Amino acid sequence: MADSHRGSAAEIPVTSNGDLDQSPERVFQRDSHSSNPGAMNVSDSSVTTSNFASTAEGIIESGPYKGSASLPSSPVTPVAPSAAVASRLARSSSDSREEKGTMKAQPNSGAVVLSDDLKNPAMEKLDLVRKWSINTYKCTRQILSEKLGRGSKTVDLELEGQIELLRENKRKYQNVIKLAQALANQLSQIMQTQRQLGDAFADLSLKSPELHEEFGYNADTQKLLSKNGETLLAAINFFISSVDTLVDKTIEDTMINIKQYEAARIEYDAYRTDLEELNLGLRDGSTMPKIEQSQQQFQIHREKFERMRNDVSVKLKFLEENKVKVLHNQLILFHNAIAAYYAGNQQQLEQTLKQFHIKLKMPGGESPSWLEEQ
Repeated sequence: MADSHRGSAAEIPVTSNGDLDQSPERVFQRDSHSSNPGAMNVSDSSVTTSNFASTAEGIIESGPYKGSASLPSSPVTPVAPSAAVASRLARSSSDSREEKGTMKAQPNSGAVVLSDDLKNPAMEKLDLVRKWSINTYKCTRQILSEKLGRGSKTVDLELEGQIELLRENKRKYQNVIKLAQALANQLSQIMQTQRQLGDAFADLSLKSPELHEEFGYNADTQKLLSKNGETLLAAINFFISSVDTLVDKTIEDTMINIKQYEAARIEYDAYRTDLEELNLGLRDGSTMPKIEQSQQQFQIHREKFERMRNDVSVKLKFLEENKVKVLHNQLILFHNAIAAYYAGNQQQLEQTLKQFHIKLKMPGGESPSWLEEQ
């Protein structure tokens, strides 16, 4: 009977100081026991001590009082939970329900799936890198095979002849520009010396009365040569600028197209060689898809190669017409200016500059402002 009463009794924990333990777990247990309608009457409660190893805390148990020699037989007053304890208990229970709901909701979220907008750019980059690696490997193998004399090469004899002639002419035009630039530098130094010599003759003409006329004639001659030299130098600089534009811009633009054509030719030969090797092998279920894919790639690069070849042919045709027109005018300018200068024909030299709309810059003169140039 004592055990049955002990099991059904409510337990109220207290600390070693005799205060009520206000932890949420203890309050919840105490409230649940106190709300049980089958609980015993509190008037029958008594105070006992637990036989734990530590005697810091005691437990108040309810049950029939059996008497004691040292303690009085007065009943124990029931303890009810306060409003603060009830509020803390309500908050702790609501928090525990929210945590449980969160833990239950997390497994239902499932795996994170990337959308097509996030997945496609990465896949496209990987695909581009893969295609570039395959193409680079095939082209490198084709170049090495051609240099070692093992691989075949597609050659358009007529177009290759025009390209080689253009490269040779470009080297020769660059040499002409270099020599003309050297001539202009030397002529500029001669003009500077002539001006200094003319000033020296003019000074001696003033300081030597007995040789005034002789020094004066030489001073005028040197100044005239220096002036004609400036006109010739302007014509030479215009010639250099025009030919340099032809070489570094017009011809260079065509050379860029030629480089693209040669790259397309290497790709075409690389995929052609790859297709020929696959056709020479066995034809079964595993090789037929590779042959079909190689055939598609070969067709794509063949069309690109033919398109680039046509573009280069058209470029070379227009370049030849433009080159003839530009060099025709520049060579006439250069010839007339040189001939008039060494013949001493000042009027013809000036007329040559007017014919080609060349403005003469006087030495020491101020350059026009950008408003005047416009």
